[in-house]
Amino acid sequence: MNFCDGCGSMMRTEGDTWVCGSCGNEEPRDSEAEAAMTTQDEQRDDGAPPVVDGTQDASETMEAHCPADGCDGDRASYEMRPKPGGSYEVRVFTCVECGHTWRET
Repeated sequence: MNFCDGCGSMMRTEGDTWVCGSCGNEEPRDSEAEAAMTTQDEQRDDGAPPVVDGTQDASETMEAHCPADGCDGDRASYEMRPKPGGSYEVRVFTCVECGHTWRET
């Protein structure tokens, strides 16, 4: 990866030249410098991060009727989650009986 000396934007390669997509600045490619940019020493792929179940071991429950068909559950655990694209949170319930999740309306 190379950054433009003129504007600081990331440059792309076109043949033997680095080209800035923002200001059009061009610089010749240097194979020795590029070899130094790429290193794989001590890098490893640990795979995808584990997904944590936020309701597992939840001790806080409250009275809430489960809206799932066929479930008569009346207790649910809950957590506050940020609303996607919003600036506030919503409460998300998980039924203790069947595991169905829903958000507060």
